[in-house]
Amino acid sequence: MLRRIASIVVAAGLLLASGIRASQLSQVDRLAALSAALDAKLSATVTRGDVPGLVVIAAARDRILYQGVFGKAEVGRERPMTADAIFRIASMTKAVTSVAAMQLYEQGRFALDDPAEKYLPELANLMVVESFESASGTYKVRPAVKKVTIQHLFTHTTGLGYGFTSPIVRDFKPRAGEKYAAGPLLFEPGTQWMYGTSVDWLGQLVEKLSGKNLEEYFRERIFAPLGMFDTFYNVPENKQGRLVTVHQRQDGRADAPLTERPNQPQRPVTVFNGGGGLSSTAGDYIRFERMILNGGTLEGARILSTDTVKLMSNNQIGKVAVRAVKTALPNLSMDFTFIDDRTDKWGLGFLLTTQHVPGKRSAGSVSWGGIDNTYFWIDPARGIAGVVMMQFLPFADTKALAIYDTFERGVYLLADESRKSSR
Repeated sequence: MLRRIASIVVAAGLLLASGIRASQLSQVDRLAALSAALDAKLSATVTRGDVPGLVVIAAARDRILYQGVFGKAEVGRERPMTADAIFRIASMTKAVTSVAAMQLYEQGRFALDDPAEKYLPELANLMVVESFESASGTYKVRPAVKKVTIQHLFTHTTGLGYGFTSPIVRDFKPRAGEKYAAGPLLFEPGTQWMYGTSVDWLGQLVEKLSGKNLEEYFRERIFAPLGMFDTFYNVPENKQGRLVTVHQRQDGRADAPLTERPNQPQRPVTVFNGGGGLSSTAGDYIRFERMILNGGTLEGARILSTDTVKLMSNNQIGKVAVRAVKTALPNLSMDFTFIDDRTDKWGLGFLLTTQHVPGKRSAGSVSWGGIDNTYFWIDPARGIAGVVMMQFLPFADTKALAIYDTFERGVYLLADESRKSSR
């Protein structure tokens, strides 16, 4: 197949050199030429050393549009990347947790405006940081006026942060005798957006209401019905050889060469985190995306109702902005914002793009990523979804985001060409 595509590209170049326009090529050959061009661009990112390797897949509601496998899974051992390579998807777990929670919502187990403390008593009587002095660690806190709701957990508007998104969270150490089951909060719930541990608590809600741990619940209610047989908290021993090594740019610099991070032993996970921890393949995750793209169903498996998927894809934070994040831990993450921090919003589990991005996704698209530079988007208006799997730090690396951009633009060129043939 690759030889055929290569021959089409060569042939197309010869025809153009001879004065024959690309429009005179057959539609099949034009699609193949566009696919080959995208192959070449993504392959070049490996050749340049931008990334050790990657797997990408784009899909329509009913079929795969494009799939590519490039580079190596582990640089030092020259282990080639494979289509079934398993990646640590980190915060792409959040979308799965959000779907699980919405299944319980459909059953009437909670309301979005319920106080979270109704189910999770650890979220009662929360404190808010009033002042914090980083050099000395001294701080002043006060009781929160507002209660954290379940909707706040979905939308990162609780006031909870991460150590890499907030220097206060990074440096905060409770005084002797003080204990914080959660927080302290960085702001009053519902008043701002801050990327943090909110969905970790949403995962605990799923476990509390379902009576199952997340591994059991996801397997029974999401993964098995969708045919996602390579997605796990605990990767089975016979599949651990497919895990991609996590690499690292030196000193958190986007222009530094990539080095390997020592692989940690695969220790069994017994406490499951709704905010991260899953490992998966690009093939599995695109099935999850296609379920969302199809309004909650895939190949006869109904996971959510169409109305629930629409609810998840609507703005759930009102006038609050999804602001750009300045990193507090440069080796772990670079500064990041993905589309436009003036107009981006958040749904129930996803970043929501509110304006069309020329050459890329439509308004109403949802997306997010994982800290080891895995990314996905779902575009209901165009019926297109895509996933990019890489495995290195820091998050939001400029070269990783450039690869994401190249892939997405190439997919929409393919989709546009395909649409022409159906007119």
